[in-house]
Amino acid sequence: MNLNKTHVGADVILTVDADRIDAANAVYLKDAFTAMTAGETGRIIMDLKAITFMDSSGLGAMVVAMKQLIAPRKLELCNLQPAVNKVFTLTRMYSVFPIHDDLEAATSTGTSGSNNVSAA
Repeated sequence: MNLNKTHVGADVILTVDADRIDAANAVYLKDAFTAMTAGETGRIIMDLKAITFMDSSGLGAMVVAMKQLIAPRKLELCNLQPAVNKVFTLTRMYSVFPIHDDLEAATSTGTSGSNNVSAA
């Protein structure tokens, strides 16, 4: 698993380059998130377009990552694939994470996300 960092204006975009976030790579995600967001002051948007599977360990890693940010900042997500979207719907985590349909929507809002999660 790789986590790639780019900037769009002041926004920090973290793109997960893997097809799953699970027990095997959740620790890596948390560690990479910490390293890549250190010293950043802009919004943090994680692009999950490549993720087709996420288990409870992956979801836990996302929560830990978000808790590392100083309030009122939140980890914003975009490009949730259907299976991942279902995890966020079933666990009601869409009420915790701002979720955007795609990266363009995420970077154009300028504020926390729309929580656009379709029902499973």
